[in-house]
Amino acid sequence: MAFEMYLEGIGFRATKNYKWIWVAVDRLGKQFVSFVCGDRSTETGLKLWYKLKDFSINYFASDHWKSYEEFIPAVKHLQTKSETYTVEGYNSRIRHYLARFKRKTKCYSKAEYMIVISLNLLFLKLNNELCILF
Repeated sequence: MAFEMYLEGIGFRATKNYKWIWVAVDRLGKQFVSFVCGDRSTETGLKLWYKLKDFSINYFASDHWKSYEEFIPAVKHLQTKSETYTVEGYNSRIRHYLARFKRKTKCYSKAEYMIVISLNLLFLKLNNELCILF
């Protein structure tokens, strides 16, 4: 199966540091594929790239963030903000369902391991791969 991969980041303040979640979404299958937590550097983007290397991906769509150009081959890379609306909608769902991603909250832990666990559970549920939650 070939994917159309859409990449985007979602930023939030975790304790004193600003964190960035790099999210990969398959628009055709309407599913989250993978994510990494870190900063906005190319090194963090490469971590996501290595997670996606085993998938058959037709092309990648992203915004014009400079780090994408450093690891996505130009022949498979479409840089345009008009094609990232799917992943932007998913970013909105992340902020809706997980209070720890709201702009100003003191209600929940923002430790990186808790962010990863929360996102894994949310993505499993939204992909209909987690049947224990209603």
